[in-house]
Amino acid sequence: MIRPVPLWLPSPQRQRESAMWRFINDAGFDNYDDAWAWSVSPSSAADFWAFTADHLGVAWRDQPSASLVRAPEKPSGAGWFPGGTLNYAELCLADRAGDERAIGDRAAVISISQTRPDSQLTWSELRRTVDGIRSGLVDAGVSSGDCVAGYLPNVVEALASMLAVASLGAIWTCCAPEMGVDGCVERLKQVSPKLLIAIDGYRYASHSIDRRREVTAIADALPSLSRRVWVPYLHPSAEPPGGWQHWSEFSERSSAIGELEFEPVAFDHPLYVLFSSGTTGKPKGIVHGHGGIALEHAKALRLHFDVGPSDRFFWYTTTGWMMWNLLASGLIAGSTIVLYDGDPSGTDGNRLWDVMSSQKVSCGGVGASYLAGGAKAGHRPGDRYDLSRLKTLGATGSPLSGDAARWVYEAVNPDVLLSSFSGGTDVCTGFVGASPLHPVWAGEISCRCLGAKVEVFDDDGNSQVGSEGELVLTAPLPSMPVAFVDDEDGSRLRSAYFERYPGVWHHGDRAVLSERGTLTITGRSDGTLNRGGVRMGTAELYSVLDSLPEVSDSLAVHLEDPGGGPGELLVLVVGAPGADNDEVTDVIRTELRRRLSPRHVPDRVEFVTAIPRTLSGKRLEVPVKRVLLGAPPSEVLSTAALTDPSSIDPIVELARRRAGARVQDR
Repeated sequence: MIRPVPLWLPSPQRQRESAMWRFINDAGFDNYDDAWAWSVSPSSAADFWAFTADHLGVAWRDQPSASLVRAPEKPSGAGWFPGGTLNYAELCLADRAGDERAIGDRAAVISISQTRPDSQLTWSELRRTVDGIRSGLVDAGVSSGDCVAGYLPNVVEALASMLAVASLGAIWTCCAPEMGVDGCVERLKQVSPKLLIAIDGYRYASHSIDRRREVTAIADALPSLSRRVWVPYLHPSAEPPGGWQHWSEFSERSSAIGELEFEPVAFDHPLYVLFSSGTTGKPKGIVHGHGGIALEHAKALRLHFDVGPSDRFFWYTTTGWMMWNLLASGLIAGSTIVLYDGDPSGTDGNRLWDVMSSQKVSCGGVGASYLAGGAKAGHRPGDRYDLSRLKTLGATGSPLSGDAARWVYEAVNPDVLLSSFSGGTDVCTGFVGASPLHPVWAGEISCRCLGAKVEVFDDDGNSQVGSEGELVLTAPLPSMPVAFVDDEDGSRLRSAYFERYPGVWHHGDRAVLSERGTLTITGRSDGTLNRGGVRMGTAELYSVLDSLPEVSDSLAVHLEDPGGGPGELLVLVVGAPGADNDEVTDVIRTELRRRLSPRHVPDRVEFVTAIPRTLSGKRLEVPVKRVLLGAPPSEVLSTAALTDPSSIDPIVELARRRAGARVQDR
């Protein structure tokens, strides 16, 4: 068997200078594999998490009596740090002796925007901003356990509001302003917010997008609101409408004692509510806790992404995606975080490289589709921008193809740690990723993260290596959900993750674990292709389809035959401008046969004008499949969860044509 050659190897110096190296050595190990085994073993996992909290500087108000205990009443079976109290916002904004964040003139946040001039806040300015918002919240009657909602882009107001809410022990939730009224109301009604903070509009590419009407409609649909706060973003000099408080009046206050305070809360006290995409029904409200998020994000960022006080940390994200929450936690690592609100495709598709270069970003993150698009377009950002400071580049949102990974090393930076990071909103982190101690392999994820006991199960629940199966976690993570909204007995949470394999977290991804410990995500479990009884992941097809210049976008589904026949492998394609459909079909068939196998050649290629994707860029394989099999679109997805709500229309039309053809065949 030919052993693959890594795309990148960390130098001995890079390894020795990394936080991961110091962590492993301080724990008494000389290699990652032994440290990982210690972190997930039932006999030592509690020691690992206690050591991690201490090593990464988790500051307790009240010391816990233990780190990990059995809790059979909880879906995960785990109780974390009983008796311990802390506050996520305090960990983000710590001003302790010897902490570099105590240096007031260092930048804490840099904000880049298409809508208003760029700006930055020092650590002391950020604390004062949070303090002012906190005082506004108190004046509005917000206290521990209350929910505050945002309808905000990736700007300082969103970050500081979340920290202010957390400082009180209240609960934050946020919808990105590209989401429509129905999608927002569907989510926010579940949490009954006491206060809403909303912008009036924003700019995207060459368009000014006014949201005043939508914001008013959202607020009017939330009877729980006792106060509405208006952020004049698109129209900075305009007065808010009646019934709304201006942002400056709300936030520019000082606390009575002139010092930012933090409410100590239990480890699993609710911090924020994230919502599932809502592509398969009503969005699930996923409650995450202060301690789980703080500890897990500190571990992921400090150790796996190697982010620290000397770094500038950037990730392209909206406030409605969990990566925004991870970006905010860059403050826990002491790094300067870079916010960006605008069109990523500007500057001829290179806008994000422009941001990373101009802001001297050392750890940046983008969607895997952004890298695939750059590779397909033949961009060479490394020639155009100074990206020499970029030591880590993250990619998430979908599997990163081998071609896109190779392009990074050829066209972006030959000496960058490329971190394909996979997890989800459910855990608000990734449990497989990279580290500064691991090689990078094309099309593979470098390692299982510390503390994440990731395995691949066959259908009978047996762990396997080298074969495709179900990605599972056979030990708890601290950032597993505290609860679902409106799920008092935990039955819905148990059903979502712990029923397929009792007591084991079933994530819903298909994957292969190699003998080298790398992971390949092959697709969603319920979107798996089945050809003649052989299951195949969609990631392989997309690795080919995404590389074809004749294809702008694509989606693959297997449609079962209710009569028991072999079914049909269907590939939906948006052709490149000016391309001939018949020629594109021939290219697709030829390349899939040549680069994969005859089994991967679709039974049919259908051309559509758009592929439905979530707001975070994921292809909607399962909802599209169900629509094509005859399900009403309203039952299987919410158009508010789509980047382009009209993108489902060509799928519905195709389903009608297919249904008509079946009737004629009878």
